[in-house]
Formats: sequence, structure tokens, C-alpha cells
Amino acid sequence: MGRLFVESLEGNVYSCKHCKTHFALLEDIVSKAFHCRHGKAYLITNVVNVTFGEKEERMMITGMHIVADIFCVCCGSIVGWKYESAYEKSQKYKEGKFILERFKVLGPDGSTYQGIPEAQFAESDADEE
Repeated sequence: MGRLFVESLEGNVYSCKHCKTHFALLEDIVSKAFHCRHGKAYLITNVVNVTFGEKEERMMITGMHIVADIFCVCCGSIVGWKYESAYEKSQKYKEGKFILERFKVLGPDGSTYQGIPEAQFAESDADEE
């Protein structure tokens, strides 16, 4: 394996809760009103230091989407997914954006989110607007 290059971000940073690798800046958050299996999730325009899983169709509360899971480039933890495409016209705004599951990242102040039991949410991406 080659040398690993990790991008460091400056400012209010969301990072991996396991290895503290930077993922995104606070100002890149589009919405904090999304939900996933573990509770809250953030829709974000730009994410760094992740690798991508296989693209797959996934049924969400808001309809069918093609997504790819994203993983921390340093420790390999799954931290969310990328919206590759949406079938519903009303969901097209998500295309090319990322979900970071709040349960799996540290907030800008180093805080963690406790999440909720998995049984309360199926695959979800519903926003509360």
C-alpha cells in the first residue's frame, strides 16, 4: 500500500470519533435536520479524508436513492454515505452531497452524540422541514 495523505482542515471541524481524522467544516453543513439509524445526521456539501464503498440502490424514507457508503480513510470506520442520484425530482438537491452520521463523528467542540437504539429508525434520510 502507498503512502496515506490526510488533509487537515482549519476552523470548526467534524472529525472521526475513533481516530480524530478531519472530515468536514461547520460551514459546509446544508442541514442538521436529517436522521439515520443512530439518530441525527448532517447533510454536507464537501467531505475530505474518506473512501467510498460500492454504489447501491437504497430505499430511504424519502424514496429510492443511489448511494455509496463513506469510510474514514485512516481507521476504516463507516461514517455516512454519499448521494450519487435520487429518483424523485424533489430529492435531486441531495445529489453529490454527503451524510455524516452524528453518532460516528466528533463535533467541532470535540463533543460526541449518544444516538438512539437502532430499532427506532430504518434506513432514514428524512429531513424535518
